[in-house]
Amino acid sequence: MRLTEIRVAGFGGQGVILSAMVIGKAACIYENGYATLTQNFGPEARGSACSAQVILSDQPILYPYVVRPDILIAMSQEAYTRFTPELKEGGLLLVEQDLVRISDLPAGIRAYSVPATRLAEELGKRMVLNIVMVGCFAGVTGLLDPEALRRAVADSVPPGSKELNLRAFEKGLEYGRAKVGPLAEYPDAEPAIRAIEGLS
Repeated sequence: MRLTEIRVAGFGGQGVILSAMVIGKAACIYENGYATLTQNFGPEARGSACSAQVILSDQPILYPYVVRPDILIAMSQEAYTRFTPELKEGGLLLVEQDLVRISDLPAGIRAYSVPATRLAEELGKRMVLNIVMVGCFAGVTGLLDPEALRRAVADSVPPGSKELNLRAFEKGLEYGRAKVGPLAEYPDAEPAIRAIEGLS
């Protein structure tokens, strides 16, 4: 895999750090690549801003901090507003559909909107929205082998919730592969807002 900088961001309680850990673990343990993980979060246990930065590569990584992310997974409005401007030109944006309203979308960004919370609620627990997002990340990017991510999910969650989290991953993977269409490269925000709001 080529060097890829990824930022996952939202608020405490959404499983932001776990999402990033799963992605990094899939790359370095189950695909024999390299990964680094750094994280930032507020002092509160839940509700404060939270982000994690993952770098993936097939070569040793010399600098562990994300500079210009190739991919942003935004699970809150604050995360979207703060981090979208940092995306590389041509970068990929995944947002939680019900929690993020797109505005001021930079030109050249490929954006996808994912109803991760609703998909998680269909499984009975909205707390697995983070793993739904990981599944969608897998389906949209094709960056990592889905089997490597499945194994990383199974290895990273409590045994009692393994089956639920694996179902959440599959739900997101299916959505990423079949139901999320690229919103294309819009030169201004308004067409992107209309496109996202039009998704079912």
